[in-house]
Amino acid sequence: MPTYILLCNWTQQGIQNIKDSPSRLVKAKELVKANGGQIKDFYMTMGQYDMVITVQAPNDETLAKSMLAIASAGGVRSQTLRAFPEGEYKEIIGGLP
Repeated sequence: MPTYILLCNWTQQGIQNIKDSPSRLVKAKELVKANGGQIKDFYMTMGQYDMVITVQAPNDETLAKSMLAIASAGGVRSQTLRAFPEGEYKEIIGGLP
């Protein structure tokens, strides 16, 4: 399954209701799982982003659907990066002319 890295920030609404964040994370995990994916890792971070999350999903469309549903709740905004693990990276590089 493809892997994605999500760089997330709390919105004003999300930070005002920060104590609800753990329960929102549980709901997000359930939503992603219901769509056939899995939140693999979650980190609260310091710096430019408030959270870094790794997710596996069957395809881009599935992840987009999940992230749009999560974002529509108003607590977070995210940037999504498609991540290629080492094995896929080597295949891509190995296929170069």
